[in-house]
Amino acid sequence: MAPPSALLCGNPAAAGVCTASGRRTAIPAAAPVRAGPRRGSLAAAHAFTSPLAAAKVQPMPDPFPGLQPGDDLALEYGEPGPNPPKRRRAGVVLHPTSLPGKYGMGEIGGEALRFVDWLAETGMQLWQLLPLVPPESTYWSPYSGLDALCGSTLLIPLEELAAMGLLHRDELPEEQPVALHADFTAIAEWKLPLLDKAAQRLLHGAEFEGLREQMVVFRTENAWVEQSALFSVLTEQPDLEGEAWWDWPAAFRDRDPDTMAKVRADNADRINTFIALQFLFDHFWKTLKAYANERGIGLVGDMPIYVGGQSADVWANRDLFELQPDGTPALVSGVPPDAFSATGQLWGSPLYDWKAHAAEGFAWWRQRIARSMQLYDETRIDHFRAFAGYWAVAADAETAMVGTWKKGPGVELFKALEDSLGSVPILAEDLGVITRDVVALREAIGAPGMVVLQFAWGGGPTNTHLPHNIYENCFVYPGTHDNQTSVGWWKHGAQVEEKALIRRYTGMTDDDVAYCFIREAFKSCAQTAVVTMQDIMRLDDTARMNTPGRAAGNWTWRVGDSDVWRQLREEQAQLRAWIQEYDRAPPGGIRAAPPAPGRAGKASFQ
Repeated sequence: MAPPSALLCGNPAAAGVCTASGRRTAIPAAAPVRAGPRRGSLAAAHAFTSPLAAAKVQPMPDPFPGLQPGDDLALEYGEPGPNPPKRRRAGVVLHPTSLPGKYGMGEIGGEALRFVDWLAETGMQLWQLLPLVPPESTYWSPYSGLDALCGSTLLIPLEELAAMGLLHRDELPEEQPVALHADFTAIAEWKLPLLDKAAQRLLHGAEFEGLREQMVVFRTENAWVEQSALFSVLTEQPDLEGEAWWDWPAAFRDRDPDTMAKVRADNADRINTFIALQFLFDHFWKTLKAYANERGIGLVGDMPIYVGGQSADVWANRDLFELQPDGTPALVSGVPPDAFSATGQLWGSPLYDWKAHAAEGFAWWRQRIARSMQLYDETRIDHFRAFAGYWAVAADAETAMVGTWKKGPGVELFKALEDSLGSVPILAEDLGVITRDVVALREAIGAPGMVVLQFAWGGGPTNTHLPHNIYENCFVYPGTHDNQTSVGWWKHGAQVEEKALIRRYTGMTDDDVAYCFIREAFKSCAQTAVVTMQDIMRLDDTARMNTPGRAAGNWTWRVGDSDVWRQLREEQAQLRAWIQEYDRAPPGGIRAAPPAPGRAGKASFQ
């Protein structure tokens, strides 16, 4: 309809504009009208496009298959009840070596039980660990293990061995003052002979017949331990000790059957000792796992995707790795330059021959994952992206800057695992250079990925690690064991503009960045939020666990003495409050710790 002023003029279509009195006034000359933006112009890029336009009707099962439209629904239809729980969780990253302990390092005994109690009382549901494999003995990195299936015997608890009678009380070393860092070399020098003594009592003591029967079951169910023991014994031979296996004489390098039979016969006691210690590790760890599970705590293990070249895994399975005829690596592992290192990270592990793995139905991987499922409730696979595409570096390279991307095994590996083992609970470490195929693979197997808040504050609002971009099926961390602590990053790593954005984004008014990040992680939509113990304790980089690209000075940090959990009661109260506020409490709520034997330093595994 024409406006009222136009109707007063009698001819609303006439040229001109009518005033309120009804008089017509001429229209002033108008500026020429510009044509709209042409297709492909810069302005066209700003034209509105609805994301809803791509929506399509999806198949949907009829929730009321027996009814027709217009039929009555049940009375309770209008009472949907409360929203279902999202089963969100919170957890802590802490390697067992970092626990309190009398003898220079953390162990998997009574102090580990006390930590489980602290987790449960706080409302946590997960304890995430670093790899438990035997570390190499130069830098003691758990990511450069000597065997992918064995456990580190240095973790075996001495007090519990004494309680079982495998050690005498007067054989235990003097208690050591708690230091900030563990000296693994010094500990191994006195502890390994003591463990051998315990193993000998297990093997030969009449009073341990029942325990030996359990060891026989372990040995039968874990046949892989025979090759692990044989390799370990060979590394102790006077002519072979300290040498890489590919430099051994051909009969040992190539596993000549007659030579191997003679080694087994000549070293039967050492082989049995090795297996006895692996049994004890398995015994103590599974006891700890059962206790944790009973208290509502799940254990998240860590599996490096690659294994060390100087290992039983490579020596006994040469056809499954990219090796030269003499056993030396043809190509080695690493990653190109990334946020951790400007020259990339050169790990030096031999690469898998994925065609050979596929030809045997991924049997080696099925065994490896099956062992992980014995020890943990969930397993983080380090460098998951290599299953989609991996970086191959020349064996003689000094850095990882130059290399070639190669295709990984993809979803076929995970189909084989599922067909053999059923559901495999995997956490995909998908940090670094992540391409679309990596995301597609992770989503295809339903594995959660990782988000790290320290990485969130550059790159604009689409940064994957920003809290508003976090997705539900992921683990979110303020920082991981590979990062600076949050306090250390704030002091020495964060840029001025990153700090300004953090203050604007989170509303942080002080410098308590550790608890700012913990709260952001807990309040996110991520199903799982995990924090390092260093951040809970608000520690700086003197407590950093690992600096990628630097070999020495890692892995040794410790939390302090046994009183640390009482000292953290205020931090525990804050964490418990946030866990409840942000729907991360365990089913049934947060329970107080029951009195448990061994929680005051007494024997825990009788």
